[in-house]
Amino acid sequence: MSDQLFIGIMSGTSLDGVDAVLIDCQNPSDIKLLGHDAQPFPAEVKNALWALQTSSNDELNRMSLAGVALAKVYAQTVKALLIKTGYTPQHIQAIGAHGQTVRHAPNLGYTCQINAPATLVELSGIAVVSDFRSRDVAAGGQGAPLVPAFHQHVFSTNTSRVILNLGGIANLSILEAGHTPRGSDTGPANMLMDNWSALHTGQSFDQGGQWGAQGQASQALLAYLIDSEPWFKKPFPKSTGRDLFNLSWLEQRLTDFKKNSSSVVEPIDVQATLQCFTARTIAMAIQSMGAQAWPIFVCGGGAFNDALMHQISHETQAMVSTTDSLGIPAQHVEAAAFAWLAWAHVQRKPVSEPKATGALGARVLGAYWPV
Repeated sequence: MSDQLFIGIMSGTSLDGVDAVLIDCQNPSDIKLLGHDAQPFPAEVKNALWALQTSSNDELNRMSLAGVALAKVYAQTVKALLIKTGYTPQHIQAIGAHGQTVRHAPNLGYTCQINAPATLVELSGIAVVSDFRSRDVAAGGQGAPLVPAFHQHVFSTNTSRVILNLGGIANLSILEAGHTPRGSDTGPANMLMDNWSALHTGQSFDQGGQWGAQGQASQALLAYLIDSEPWFKKPFPKSTGRDLFNLSWLEQRLTDFKKNSSSVVEPIDVQATLQCFTARTIAMAIQSMGAQAWPIFVCGGGAFNDALMHQISHETQAMVSTTDSLGIPAQHVEAAAFAWLAWAHVQRKPVSEPKATGALGARVLGAYWPV
């Protein structure tokens, strides 16, 4: 039995499903990806999680039920992954289960990820590490992004580079030889584009950015979206989430823009503008953090949006490719990061990065649920 095999589970803000990876940390300097699996959310689970993104009645009961339902999907994904790879629960030291973020308010001293780790332990027969963000928030940090230490561990070289995660929110890690990693959220990545696509096309996301690529970005609207939002004026590092950048935020900005402008922006052109919005705010962050024109390696679902990738290259004037070229497929990086964070917890290794979250110092992250 190996005591260095860890599973990482991630379900992002897009709510499209669960990604799980199995990694081998036997040699910590050379982590090996042994397998992966993905499971879609059943409609009732997705709807329950989606409804909890905004305040409403009976939240405590509904959040608890959603956590149990989520743990069941996690357990099914773990089972499928073990069958694929030929391992048993006894081979696995722990599962790193991030949970589903429904509130993120580090300025108020808390962040909330729906989860039911005890249920996942019982269903999987494997120990679980969860609640990764709370300790960093308690130490005065943003609780996000937590992955720069992992990015440095697996992607760092003597060449300066940027690792860019395009999930619902975009976040980046600045990797510079001889320095501790820096990082921050930059603003929305897929979140607003997905919401707008669902509203106007019925598709949960814009496949390959094809719909948005047919539109014409409004430079006036783009400037308004950036200039009207105080979050973009905050110093780095910083974090954000669906609490701020949601469909209501976008619709209010569009209403206000229409009142103050004679131009009409069609839905397809709004989508094109949102692609530029994501790319422009990423470029702004990279420039502000002193990494202009460094090569950018992209992970997360947005790596498959060809139009967005092209726009990021245009805005940053940098080489843009995916993390596949660095040895870990773009779709598996974040789940692998939480497997590694589970390993770090078991090793009692402080891995939060103050230059990425703003915390008082590095902390051991997570809470352990034994078998």
